[in-house]
Amino acid sequence: MAAIGSDSKTTTLSSFAGKFGRYMRSPSTRMAAFVGLLTYLSYAYAHGSWTNAALIGVSIFIGVFLPSYAKLSNKAELWANNRFGFVTGGRLGRFIPQYAFNLAVFWIMAWGGALNRDGIASVGGIASAALITSLASQGVQYLGLYLFARGVGDANRNVQIGLSFVIVLTALGTAGLPFAREAFLALGLGLGAILFGIGLLSDIRSLVAPKGGIGMFFGTFNPFHNTHLAIVRRAIAERGLEKVIIHPTLIPRQHADAFRKGQLRVGRLENGFQIYETTDKADVNVDYLPTGNMFLPPETRQALIELAVAEAGLGDKVELAFYREIYDTRGFQGVIAEIKRRYPGARMHCLHGTDFGGMLVRQICDECGWIYPWRILRRDGVSATAIRKGATGMTSDVVTDVLEQLTANRPVVTAGGRRFRNDNGVLTEGP
Repeated sequence: MAAIGSDSKTTTLSSFAGKFGRYMRSPSTRMAAFVGLLTYLSYAYAHGSWTNAALIGVSIFIGVFLPSYAKLSNKAELWANNRFGFVTGGRLGRFIPQYAFNLAVFWIMAWGGALNRDGIASVGGIASAALITSLASQGVQYLGLYLFARGVGDANRNVQIGLSFVIVLTALGTAGLPFAREAFLALGLGLGAILFGIGLLSDIRSLVAPKGGIGMFFGTFNPFHNTHLAIVRRAIAERGLEKVIIHPTLIPRQHADAFRKGQLRVGRLENGFQIYETTDKADVNVDYLPTGNMFLPPETRQALIELAVAEAGLGDKVELAFYREIYDTRGFQGVIAEIKRRYPGARMHCLHGTDFGGMLVRQICDECGWIYPWRILRRDGVSATAIRKGATGMTSDVVTDVLEQLTANRPVVTAGGRRFRNDNGVLTEGP
């Protein structure tokens, strides 16, 4: 009995040690520790608080809990997006907890005597300092991810550089140092105006959009279901669209990057779906698979969209685009540029839902010029996630038929008068 207990304890300790080791190796953990240390050094230097207990405590707290706080901010933004479907709402959802956090940090440091009171007063007090810091932090994060989406730098590194700059400038600015104070105020107010201004313009365009033009509908479509068809039909009717161009994701940029770094892998095939798994190289603080880990191959999703559109009688109103080389190198930004090139002068509309993927598409469209968003609040309970878990009645007859044949692992799949070879879930049309 003692030996069994000993083995059990050894296994438990070994498991804990493994998890702790992965946590310590996590880039997010190292980034948080760096931010905590930089916070201490910046404020200690600017405010002369090298031995202040409040500053030391706040810095340690930031260094330990920053990854958890980041997850909370993400969830708040996702909730607001799903609830309201407006960009401004989502950004406020992220901004409010960040402002509350910064307000608490500044109050604790002021209460503990870690801050130069005259310096804080020179930027409008604690509430103003927290407001401007939050605006600047959100702005540089948005800028860092914007650059990453266009092939500039690494997502985590871009954000870390931006946040580091904000921390140093905030420390110097709230100490009342000449030029630093003005730069701090200008950065926060400027980035805040840009961040919320872009979102507000997007929301206004979505409400006052003129009719006519081309609709663009991007997403994983994993698989294409009844609500996707409903979105297309409603958008055509309400916006008077000449056509809707559907382009599915291939391998999303964040997944491609994780595969390249060995953080993700395809673990197995299940009912025609490829099951993505994280590896020991994965960052334990990062959610690599916010929409689930089951993916139909891109070629299969393309075939399902074609079959569903044809069955719905929308073939004359829907064009399926599949620009593999453009998507792989430039993402949906490149796809949008190609559509604009093919339809010069056409009014463009962006169709999207309000889930994580839908609002991500909305953000991409907002960054690519004057595109009119058309959003639908997801309230019907139809979900690709539920379908992947076995829910029925959410896909058209032809999609349901193909999914059943994939589940049965048939080497040849026939549907809609077409014949496909099934190679580990990849459908290729042919004899």
